[in-house]
Amino acid sequence: MTRWLVPVFMLLAGCAAAKHKATAVVLHGQKFSMELATDEPSRERGLMFRTALGSDHSMLFVFPSSEPRAFWMKNTLIPLDILYFGTDRRLVSMQLNVPPCKADPCPLYPSNAPARYVLELSAGTARRIGAEVGDELKIEGDVGSVR
Repeated sequence: MTRWLVPVFMLLAGCAAAKHKATAVVLHGQKFSMELATDEPSRERGLMFRTALGSDHSMLFVFPSSEPRAFWMKNTLIPLDILYFGTDRRLVSMQLNVPPCKADPCPLYPSNAPARYVLELSAGTARRIGAEVGDELKIEGDVGSVR
């Protein structure tokens, strides 16, 4: 009779852990599901080789410190909006409608101020939702997973 308890407890533990993981961001009143890039390999890969990004989806890059950042679009097949946020999660800079890289070396798209968080959205999304410098990025779920 107790053999079925172990799988049930494992399932419940997995569900509890999933509830506490950051899963979405909110910017300018718009909610986006998100993927996290919190280590060097995931930040390097980013959205490379993707052929689509849903209008309600995003990728949040989290860095260990705040400093000037620059992204490029090598092997990125879709145009993106790249939004840079300071340590306080306030929007400090935007690079909008960044095209895929067609020639090597790829151009860089820098922030105008130090950034600790970078949010990538489908091109045109920032303008569509009315995002502005100073907007706060809210993270739903366990914010400890993005510190």
